[in-house]
Amino acid sequence: MKPTISLVGAGPGDPELLTLKASRRLQAAEVVLIDDLVDPRVRALLPPSARVLEVGKRGGRPSTDQRFIHELMIREARAGRRVARLKGGDPFVFGRGAEEADALRAAGIEVEIVPGLTAGLAGPAALGLSVTDRRASSGVVLVTGHPGAHCGEPDWAQLARCGLTLVVYMGVARAERIAAGLQAGGLAPETPAAVISAAHTPQQRHAFTTLAGLADCIASEGLASPALLVIGAVVARVASAHGEAAHQGRELLRLLAN
Repeated sequence: MKPTISLVGAGPGDPELLTLKASRRLQAAEVVLIDDLVDPRVRALLPPSARVLEVGKRGGRPSTDQRFIHELMIREARAGRRVARLKGGDPFVFGRGAEEADALRAAGIEVEIVPGLTAGLAGPAALGLSVTDRRASSGVVLVTGHPGAHCGEPDWAQLARCGLTLVVYMGVARAERIAAGLQAGGLAPETPAAVISAAHTPQQRHAFTTLAGLADCIASEGLASPALLVIGAVVARVASAHGEAAHQGRELLRLLAN
């Protein structure tokens, strides 16, 4: 039998949001290579007999080299062990899952993809925020605020004109630049925006603001990664329902009333 590795999505945090298949693969695993952002409550579901290898990656912090992660997976699979690669969210949404799958297949190892609930959809839902709404937005764009070495900067000006909800991963540190790029492309400064930090965890926090106030909101509220930026008209409905706006509150509520 060819060695096989399961690339498993851990979802956004809450272990009850794991898929049944993900739970089964974790329970059967002998070796688990685990990302830094996997919630401790999900880690607690791993069998006591499993060997857990920490291979986390966080922006601005020491991280495990990606090539070394590939080598570890290949070594463990070739040794005949049941291996799960546990990644936050969904392996194929800003999770480098495609890189890992390609490396494994090139080494003759079969890859099973176990999708997870990505934060870009689950995070807004934690606030009751629907990223698509036929009354306000016909679609959603998931985009990274921290492009990789082989990807160019997102065309924020073009995104500003798309008329869709924007959900920005890894955008906290570059929020000022992102907001400036969107405004330069024509997106109104008063466009409603939300910041959601550590969604579906006990540390979850959020704030409502406007596009122009995004960077100041993050700083004044002390909102830190992992966090999402949600920008677009759909935010207004939820901000109004919450009856709050943590930053520039009176201004946003005034806009919502118009």
